[in-house]
Amino acid sequence: MTRPAYDPTRTGLLFVDPYNDFLSEGGKLWPRVKDVAEQVGLIDNLKAIVATVRERNIQVFIVPHHRWGPGDYRRWKHVNPSQIRSGASQLCAVGTWGGEWHPEFGPREGDVIIKEHWAQSGFANTDLDQQLKQHGVERVILIGLIANTCIESTGRFAMELGYHVTLVTDATAAYSPEMMHAAHKLNGPTYAHAILTTAELIASLHAEAKSVG
Repeated sequence: MTRPAYDPTRTGLLFVDPYNDFLSEGGKLWPRVKDVAEQVGLIDNLKAIVATVRERNIQVFIVPHHRWGPGDYRRWKHVNPSQIRSGASQLCAVGTWGGEWHPEFGPREGDVIIKEHWAQSGFANTDLDQQLKQHGVERVILIGLIANTCIESTGRFAMELGYHVTLVTDATAAYSPEMMHAAHKLNGPTYAHAILTTAELIASLHAEAKSVG
């Protein structure tokens, strides 16, 4: 496979759902993804990617899930099962530790924080597409949680809108190895233009830097 090129002026990192409830010990969703996350080295891979992306001056976009608040989904006509569960558990509730950014992955000065998505796609009913276009982004790199829901939905939507999509397989996690397999081996090739490991992505980013330098 030809190594993808990542011009920093045209590339954006989409970091999906970097909340304590998703990524920290004691978080509400962490126990469900922990086994897979530890198997793939998720936290270390996220740290490595974020550090490399910042070094390369690639724009970081934080793509957050809706944080629960009182009255959510009240009188909604079509609440899906995932929303019912997240509402019942008060996932990433406003004003709680779980709804705060993971200490390693919160936004820094210059990062763009996208409006919260209510379901799975970081594009649906948010300003993500507008922000990417305004920043001149044509290629997006997807990391974060969860592989077979928000990552997949955001990546598929990005492809439909004409973006080049890179899926980083070990910079995400799911509730089970079977879900990871489906997300990466079965569904990933239907929307992602590049499916890489963290090591492969970082090698591509460094290769781009050398070619420019």
